[in-house]
Amino acid sequence: MIEGYLRRLGIEGRPEATYETLVDLHHRHLDTLPYDNLSIMLAAIGAVGAPDPVDPEVTLARVAAGGNAGYCFHNNGIFSLVLEELGFEVVRRLGQMLEATGPSGTLDHLAIEVRGLPTSSNPEGRWAADVGYGDGFREPLPLVDGHFRQSGFVYRLARVGELGWTFHHDPHGSFNGSFVRGPVAQEDIEASHLRLSTPPDGAFTRKLVVQRRDASGAETVRSIRHLRSGSGAFERELRDFEQWRTALAGIGLSFLGVEDDALRELHKRQAAEYDEWLLTR
Repeated sequence: MIEGYLRRLGIEGRPEATYETLVDLHHRHLDTLPYDNLSIMLAAIGAVGAPDPVDPEVTLARVAAGGNAGYCFHNNGIFSLVLEELGFEVVRRLGQMLEATGPSGTLDHLAIEVRGLPTSSNPEGRWAADVGYGDGFREPLPLVDGHFRQSGFVYRLARVGELGWTFHHDPHGSFNGSFVRGPVAQEDIEASHLRLSTPPDGAFTRKLVVQRRDASGAETVRSIRHLRSGSGAFERELRDFEQWRTALAGIGLSFLGVEDDALRELHKRQAAEYDEWLLTR
């Protein structure tokens, strides 16, 4: 089931469940599969019937065939499934962004804890793995209180009570951070996906976001803005459709099964909404 995913990441065979493998998979997933809400946005403008579901096996098959993963529920969903298939001990945790999209405790991010991988710097062997932030940390963070520097970015983890942690993003990141709480079930993920991906109130139905964390920074297309944080930082507007499409492809977005007319309509609407935002900022 996972061989197609591993081949997409450039791996033949099944690697052993070690800390080194976890780091390698984390890097390769981020390099290969960007964070994106393209299917949600296409559904929101009526170009497709419904967004891609968050069933991890469905996502895994789509990725193996050359398609996109999606946003956090998709990326972390298949990453946790693959880790389990390889023999890692994984706990899926309820996450909520600090800029909450609902009442306290509302699920809007799937977080991953990996256990049983002690190192000299993390003898307890508990790690926060996350390939679903888009511009989050590059490699797993040890689940201990502290600050962590990765390629010019600084992150912080702080314990909250018995079950939770707070992840504080670098100030140059696209969000402040997130709470990580107790375990979460697949049915909870599916219910939250429906809430977040359904117009007009769904938080992920308003603006296209495609982003990828690489070894030295993060690159993002948000609406028609193309920007980079970290090494080689820049920001520009993509009012030309072909430039916009090229930038999306450069970040790693797949257009498999996506009609050109639908993309053009999405770009047109995003440009118009961006101009409205400029008038009210």
